[in-house]
Amino acid sequence: MKTIKITTEYIKLQDLLKMANLVESGGQAKERIQGGEVTVNGETCTQRGKKMRPGDVAQIDGQDCTPAYAD
Repeated sequence: MKTIKITTEYIKLQDLLKMANLVESGGQAKERIQGGEVTVNGETCTQRGKKMRPGDVAQIDGQDCTPAYAD
């Protein structure tokens, strides 16, 4: 699982996927999220602006990523 450090309260789902290098661009993130290819905490999510907080897990193509607060 890839862990992405954040310094804000949350990160948008599409930005998390980009920072984890699970998609190549914001456009690809948008298409794949809206196409129902991404799950958040085990459920399909079609909201690219979904607020992801530490403890939330996004999955695409069998790869997981999660945000974590930077120390």
